[in-house]
Parts: sequence; C-alpha cells; structure tokens
Amino acid sequence: MALMAGNAVIVKPSELTPLIGLKIGEIFEEAGLPENVVQIVTGDGRTGAALVDAGIEKIMFTGSVATGRKIAESAAKHLTSVVLELGGKDPMIVFADANLELAAQGAIWGAFCNSGQSCSSVERLYVEESVAEELTRLIVEKTRALNQDSGDKETTDVAAMSSEKQISIVEEHVKSFRQEGAKILTGGRRNANFKGAFYEPTVIGGATNEMLGMREETFGPTLPIATFKTEAEAIDLANDSDFGLTASVWTRDLTKGKRVAEKILAGTVCVNEVLYTHGIGQTPWGGFKQSGYGRTHGKLGLLELVAPQHIHINRILLTPNAWWLPYSPLAVETFRGLARHFASGSLLQTLKLAPQLLKRIKELRRK
Repeated sequence: MALMAGNAVIVKPSELTPLIGLKIGEIFEEAGLPENVVQIVTGDGRTGAALVDAGIEKIMFTGSVATGRKIAESAAKHLTSVVLELGGKDPMIVFADANLELAAQGAIWGAFCNSGQSCSSVERLYVEESVAEELTRLIVEKTRALNQDSGDKETTDVAAMSSEKQISIVEEHVKSFRQEGAKILTGGRRNANFKGAFYEPTVIGGATNEMLGMREETFGPTLPIATFKTEAEAIDLANDSDFGLTASVWTRDLTKGKRVAEKILAGTVCVNEVLYTHGIGQTPWGGFKQSGYGRTHGKLGLLELVAPQHIHINRILLTPNAWWLPYSPLAVETFRGLARHFASGSLLQTLKLAPQLLKRIKELRRK
C-alpha cells in the first residue's frame, strides 16, 4: 500500500526471519520495480533504531510493546508519524448455542496456527459454563490429533517456534498455570522427538484472568480455557486485558454475536470466525490500548500512507468577504448572524442571513 500511495519503502525484517525480507526484495526486483524504490535492510534492534532516527516520513512497526514505546519516543524527536501494532492477548468467547464442533476447530486453528506465533492468535478462551465440558473435550481430542513435525513437510500442522527466547516465555507461562492451580489437559512440554524449539500444542483447563498466562502475551502454542455464566460476564472477562487487537464471538444468534462484538474493546472482532482477517486487504488492521494505534490495510490504512493537503479556491473576486477588516457594530451583528444561521448547516437558515451580509459587504466596499 505504501507503493500504491507513491512512497519509496525500506523494509526491516525481524533479525530472526531475515530471509523473508530478502525474498520480498527479490520479488520486487523481478517485477521490474526501479532500483531502490524498495530496499531491504537486515539487522537487529540497532539497525531499527538507526532507521527510526534517520528522520524518515513514516514508521509502521509490528512487534513488542517495549520496542513500540522506544520507537514512539525516538520518533517524537523528529515528529515522525508512527503506526504501531504491538501484539495482543486475544479472547475467544463461545456461547452455549454455538456450533461446538466448529468452535473447537476454530479454537485450535486460532491458537496453534504458526505455533501460536501470531499477534491475532487465540490466547484466552471463555466458554459458557453449561457447555464447557463438551467444548473442552472436543478441543483436547482435536489437539491430540495434530501432527507436529518440521515445517518442510506438507503434513505438518504445528512446527517449531521462532527462537529459544520465545519458547522460554511459553515454558514460563505454562509453569505459572500449573503453580496457580490450572490443569494441563494435553501438551505442556517440549516435544522430545525433536531437537530445537518444538513445543507441544497445549490445552489448559481451569484458567482465570488473575493468572500470569492470561495477562501477558504468550505468543506460543497454548490455549487456556476459562468459563463464564452470563453475557455481561463474558464481555467483562474479554475486556479485562491491557491489549485489544482482535477477538471472536461464537454463537448461532447473529444478533447477539454483533451485540457482544460491539462491546469488546478490540480493533477487529469476528463472529464465528477467527484469526485470518489480517489476510483480507480491504479490512483495516490495528488495535486499542497496548495493542498500539493507527491502522494498516483497507481505506484507513491507505490514508495512513498519504499526507492530506487541502486547497481552497475563491472563485468570486468581486467583493470582500463579510468577515474581513475593518470591524464595526454592523460587523459584530453579522458575525452573530453567521454563528446562528450559517453554522447550522441549513441552506434555508443561511438564506435568512443574505440581507445582513449584503449590508456588511456594502459597508466594506465604502471603506
């Protein structure tokens, strides 16, 4: 979208996945884009800091809250405009009238796709108490059927995580769930069949919002499940977070689904769907609270990549405007009329002001 709006672009990929950025550069080169219109710059945080401090026109950052704060502080020195997408702790609400089979499938897709390493992944599941046992059974059953293997195999459902640092966060959160009284229903450990950062898809029962793993972003293959009794309680639990990127509501009653969605503090809320809306170019993407600010994608995202300019042309050059200098009692009377009639937005009301405006213009022409 930055290119569509006429900008040149510098892409700085994560130091953990630099080959993705380099491949993007190769694609644009093969497409015949002029040299340096898209540049790929690899490196760690020092490279990113140098780019931010270079006085560029716009920064769009996806990453952690801590790094987002540093970028906002540095960008402020140059008054550089910033869009920040800082992750989430996205809730999934399942009501008793939902299609539980589909909700279970949606839950494991939303929680374990890309080993849970998506800012819009399901990190908190709230299910209505009366169907909690059945939904949990379905989720555990489907999770155990997933195939974990290396990412180069077509049959792999869940592969490795991006780094040892990230898997250590998952381990810390799972450990805290155990210590705080939740129950690990499946998974909960590294996969002993592989070397490297392979963590088993993990379903956790008996979670509450007070637990560490329900408050901090995990960014890994965990699915903690909590229960609720009423619609109001479900909304309160979903909103009880410092994050607000995405959320989902599952119910056969679409009126209720929309009603609940409107009360959830998140940039995107799906009804009977989860996770994939980032892939729809027409939808705006971004969050509330510590999930950041600004938008990418859609019309709102495109407008982030342009600098609006207003040009006003006065085509009537015969008379001065009634509000010009010098002032007089007649001017004050005219200004009061403008506030009363013109500011109403009504053409009929504005026409009532015409005699007063003519008198004022005649006064200015005499002077």
